[in-house]
Amino acid sequence: DVIFGFLLLCQVGFGFMGNSLLFTLYIYTFLTQSSLKKPIDFIGTHLTLVNVFTIMFRLIPSVMSSFGVAHFLDDVWCKAMIYASRLSWGLSICTTSFMSVFQAVTVSPGNSKWAWLKSKLSTCIFSSFLSCWVMNLLIYIQIFTGLQGNTNFTAVGFGYSQVYCQTKQNEVHYPGALISIMLIQDLLFVILMVLSSIYVVNLLYRHHRRTQHVHSPRLSSQPSPEIQATHSVLLLVSCFVFFYCLSNCLTIYLSSGPWKNARLERIAGSISACYPTICPFVLMKNNKIISKL
Repeated sequence: DVIFGFLLLCQVGFGFMGNSLLFTLYIYTFLTQSSLKKPIDFIGTHLTLVNVFTIMFRLIPSVMSSFGVAHFLDDVWCKAMIYASRLSWGLSICTTSFMSVFQAVTVSPGNSKWAWLKSKLSTCIFSSFLSCWVMNLLIYIQIFTGLQGNTNFTAVGFGYSQVYCQTKQNEVHYPGALISIMLIQDLLFVILMVLSSIYVVNLLYRHHRRTQHVHSPRLSSQPSPEIQATHSVLLLVSCFVFFYCLSNCLTIYLSSGPWKNARLERIAGSISACYPTICPFVLMKNNKIISKL
């Protein structure tokens, strides 16, 4: 448990460093190079902040429990921590999906059927963020009534459970309904994200085929910017879908059984924070490649 706690601390530090670095680069561009800022940079700024919150709220309780802190959170704070964790995770899915759609519309050709969205999409960024915040704030408000603080590390009973929080035994059906709503919402955004990413990959591949003859023979051994961007998009979406599915499978497994496994719960929390940890590094590479196209 102590070794795993140190690994979680490394994950917290690595994710916080990456997202803070990307956030600083965005702010630096906004303040000193306003002519270079792009609408998608606002989406990236929001995503980095959400990633930081997801990492902190998801991993800090697991770190404390790994080091044997039994009363780190009381009833009120455990609910607030779970609420903030789920809220930041929902906002991360919404923002990543919106970024994928925005990128797909941005790189689409002028004669495509999505061309009319180019001038309008940048004007609805803040309204989209506001809608995501309101929607997730309302969905997860049920956490305050369906969970209670856990006074020890041994939780028994069906329903959701973490080290410091567990489902109220007389309200097991509420977490089941909440999980269903969460899965439906997340699934819709994941499908939208995957479809838009497939569109971008197909578009970049076609662009590469059209411009292949103008590339220098000396550079033929090096991947073109289109291929690099395709790999970057595939990496970002694949990482999200993989960690999302794995985390949800573990969460459903832990919620369906009467006996809880604290170590497995900490592993599930670590897996769910893997995407926010590596996301800023993939974004930095992706933004650099897209700027060359």
